[in-house]
Amino acid sequence: MSESGSESFIVRGWRNVREAGPRRLALTVLLVVIALIIARFGWSMPIIAQAETGMYDLRAYEVAGRNAVEQDDRIIMVVYDEQTLIKARKRSPLDRGILIQTLQNLDAMGAKAIGIDILFDQPQDEDAQLIETLRAMQTPLSVAYVLQDANEGDIVYDQQQYLEEFLAQLEGSNARPASIQLSDEFGVTRLWPTADERLPPTLTRSMLAAAGQQAALMPGYEGAIRYRLGLRSGQNDEVSGGQNAVREDLFPKFPIDFFADPETAEFASELVAGKYILIGGDLVDYDRVATTMTEATGFEPPGLQVHAEMMAQMLDGAKLPKPLPATLWAFAILFVSTAVLTGLLEWGSWRIYALLGVQFLIMLGIPFVMHFRGADTYGLPAVGWLAGWIIAFTAVTSAARAAGAVQRNFAQGALGKYLPREMAKEIIDNPKLLALHGEKKSIFVLFSDLEGFTKMSHAISPEMVAKLLNRYLEMLSQVVLDHGGVIDKFVGDAVVAFWGAPIARPDDAERAARAGYAIWQAGEAFRAEVAAMDPNLPKIGKTRVGLHYGEAVVGNFGGETRIQYTALGDSMNTAARLEAANKALGSSVMASREFAQKSGLDWWRPMGRVVLRGRARPVDIMEPAPDFPEEDRKKLHQAEILSETNNTEAAAVIEEVLQNHPDDAALRNLLHRMNNLNEGRAYVLG
Repeated sequence: MSESGSESFIVRGWRNVREAGPRRLALTVLLVVIALIIARFGWSMPIIAQAETGMYDLRAYEVAGRNAVEQDDRIIMVVYDEQTLIKARKRSPLDRGILIQTLQNLDAMGAKAIGIDILFDQPQDEDAQLIETLRAMQTPLSVAYVLQDANEGDIVYDQQQYLEEFLAQLEGSNARPASIQLSDEFGVTRLWPTADERLPPTLTRSMLAAAGQQAALMPGYEGAIRYRLGLRSGQNDEVSGGQNAVREDLFPKFPIDFFADPETAEFASELVAGKYILIGGDLVDYDRVATTMTEATGFEPPGLQVHAEMMAQMLDGAKLPKPLPATLWAFAILFVSTAVLTGLLEWGSWRIYALLGVQFLIMLGIPFVMHFRGADTYGLPAVGWLAGWIIAFTAVTSAARAAGAVQRNFAQGALGKYLPREMAKEIIDNPKLLALHGEKKSIFVLFSDLEGFTKMSHAISPEMVAKLLNRYLEMLSQVVLDHGGVIDKFVGDAVVAFWGAPIARPDDAERAARAGYAIWQAGEAFRAEVAAMDPNLPKIGKTRVGLHYGEAVVGNFGGETRIQYTALGDSMNTAARLEAANKALGSSVMASREFAQKSGLDWWRPMGRVVLRGRARPVDIMEPAPDFPEEDRKKLHQAEILSETNNTEAAAVIEEVLQNHPDDAALRNLLHRMNNLNEGRAYVLG
């Protein structure tokens, strides 16, 4: 593109923005400034920060996978595992007798340093012997220490006092206290712990210093922990369910009783000589840590392994450099400026989309390239760049195109939200189909509700409630849209939909009927999905559906600030009451006779006449039963006719049908109702 051409598109675009008016221009400038702030400080924005950490974890996982390593035998993990506790018949505090024997054996094996990631904050009978053993150690020894004020929630006052007294008895020996504090920003350990003058050196720094490795300590480093993956990544997936086995194999690991056994200890010296030994727990319910790799691998390693990772990083001198603040500002200004210039374009061809794709790839690709080249990209606002770009681009393009038709914008805003695809296409071609006022129409109404969801939501976390509800509404919404319906609204877990407006089709009745049955099936599929997801979740109730045909006022209602396209009228209320009646009727899907007759389907079986709760006029109800035998269906029609004059004979016919279907709760309920009709030959639902 020539220089004059570039100038012309900027001039034309700026003219469009300026002609949008001073208020819109001021808003555009404000949004561009906000975009710049987000592009620079994305990690400080609550919602964006979650996405940033997710992208960071993805980058770290990809880099670790491409740079997979052999098992690192410089560091040996000696652990209390589940089998150790079973043999010791003691779970908490961890058995110190085994530790004493292990330390005594290890001390003669030539390890460079030993670190104990176990808090001695509660008394045990073996404490005197343990202190004697620790004081007698010739191998440099670092013992876990925490401070109540710095490690809030890890220790209480009494434990702190005992820990201080215990460690005080080690003064003058080769054993020294070491901090086991880990960072948990955003609930995940991705960074080295922040320096705290109240605490001694970290466990691994203490061990390296004691071993004379001061040059490897990386003093003042508080950047990202360099997590790694083993070379066998992908080979263990089917066997171990992901990366679990690989994560454990990153360092040699032995149960503590391996070294406590004198017979084993005789030939274990060659394993330990010249190595760093970390002693701690590797238990299912103790000291598990979410790390940068957890989201991808599904594995939370023990805290001991995180210390091992930090020690390996120091031994490798892998101090990851962070980008300078000036660099982050330069990137933010570059991408927001690019968004502004792109927003001024007036191209009508595919080239604009190619340009957008290239820009997105650059914004998402730069952090990956920097991470692969060894930079610390924790704090690099990759998602912030993208969000800032989108905000700036949207601000400029919306201002430049502010003269768009209001009615067409309204129709476009409706797309994909509550209209099926083919209906939306017609409305784009003819926006007048989506009336900006209410009009009376005959519609087919569907009302569904999930049984017991409100009660269940009190028994699980809000996050799980949101996850389940979103999944449930997604499944039901897809059923409605696939059958050509309009989603009116969601009321909690209830879905309200209708057919016949804003565009009526000849097969709306059949579509609505099949959708009602499919909604119930989707609800059953959801129940199975939740049960398979987590057997500990409360049981999900069944989905109930009410179907009715009648008149309603359909259109856009609201005011200047908010408009909703919806249907109002008695037909909506009747559908809702039919849905609620399923509970008393022992059924799942129930339709009015008006609805069933319009559908043209032959799968309906008559289920009597009822007076719905809160109503005076009785309603003949029909239940979809595609697999119900035709002969029995005819008998139910016969019983329906008999009920007009002799409910006793009608009940006898229903009882005969019930003998063929003894487990049919809805039929059993029909028999009960037939024997208890009121003077109007209907049953009143109480």
